[in-house]
Amino acid sequence: MKLYGSQTSPYVRRIRLLLAAQPYEFVDMQIFAEGDREKLLALNPTLKVPMFEHDGQMVFDSGVIYRYLTTVLSLPALSWYQENQLTVINAINDSLVTLFLSTRSGLDTNEDRLFFNIQKQRIAASMFVLEQQAQNHEFAEWNYVAMSLYSLLDWVIFRELLELDEYPALQAFYAENKQQAAIATTDPRLT
Repeated sequence: MKLYGSQTSPYVRRIRLLLAAQPYEFVDMQIFAEGDREKLLALNPTLKVPMFEHDGQMVFDSGVIYRYLTTVLSLPALSWYQENQLTVINAINDSLVTLFLSTRSGLDTNEDRLFFNIQKQRIAASMFVLEQQAQNHEFAEWNYVAMSLYSLLDWVIFRELLELDEYPALQAFYAENKQQAAIATTDPRLT
């Protein structure tokens, strides 16, 4: 089993956390460096990480990788409710990545533009939902959804993308899970 990705990607990290007890090779790619970008394009036309290679099969996207691993490792499938939770987590991740890359590209994401405003509205609404779910202890089990949430929150803190002061239940969830397996070795600050 081989996982391609970057140390800083929250999507890659969730798969690394999931594989914490499994033997696998992690190929750390600098996806914005020319050489690794060319390698990424040769392996994956979407130019996204993570990608997972196993028995000659290349699997793209963290969600698809999870479904693949449910079969290979006999992991439980997500319920429809958990799928929706993951969709909310992914919506925040996707919007924050969009804003982050826009800023790195020299765009002013604080301008009153529909595209930026929609991203910010999605983030706020989704964070509110996750806060409510965290208050209800819906992420108490350390499973793929909780790993995805932790990866998101730590990436937000690492990149200084959001203030989490108004989300005490999410902060508590984050603090409670800092000692989980592979949290230290998958830390995005290790780059």
